[in-house]
Amino acid sequence: MDSNDDTEDVALFDTEEETANRPKKSKIRHPVASFFHLFFRVSAIIVYLLCEFFSSSFIACMVTIILLLSCDFWAVKNVTGRLMVGLRWWNHIDEDGNSHWVFESRKASSQENNPISEAESRIFWLGLVTCPVLWVIFAFSALFSFRVKWLAVVTMGVVLQGANLYGYIRCKVGSRKNLTSMATSYLGKQFLRQDFQYFSSGDGH
Repeated sequence: MDSNDDTEDVALFDTEEETANRPKKSKIRHPVASFFHLFFRVSAIIVYLLCEFFSSSFIACMVTIILLLSCDFWAVKNVTGRLMVGLRWWNHIDEDGNSHWVFESRKASSQENNPISEAESRIFWLGLVTCPVLWVIFAFSALFSFRVKWLAVVTMGVVLQGANLYGYIRCKVGSRKNLTSMATSYLGKQFLRQDFQYFSSGDGH
């Protein structure tokens, strides 16, 4: 199965011309999208933590959590990412039956005319990063406390929310090669900085 990992820098749903001339604002321009960006994922975590106190039915808890995670995956992947940060990732099958992954980012004519709200961007990335980390913690907790029946639920949380995190990082950074080069560049700068501080302190003589 061939895969197209090129990031396409395109306008989403013809909104670029409409929003390119608007100044960058710190206020929340899409309150409904911002609310649902956090609502489903936070609700899933709350239900996971508290459901055993309010219900003795594991099946009911599991179904509720999976429904919330599924709604969150769809909303974040298809709606909130496009509206809040101008990013979108998706998959399509071509005529030959090959699967292609596309990672899109909205064009901006200049940094000053970037239509993305700073407040919405912070909300988006905070929720996108924090919740998968919590599900990873829940997975280790369930594993080490031998709560085997919950492993499927927390694994679903890690997979669904981790997929959105990976997809939007690819949209933001670019291709897999760019991710590797960014990590290499960062580590190289850290080593150079440490070497410079070492020799400038006089310990290297």
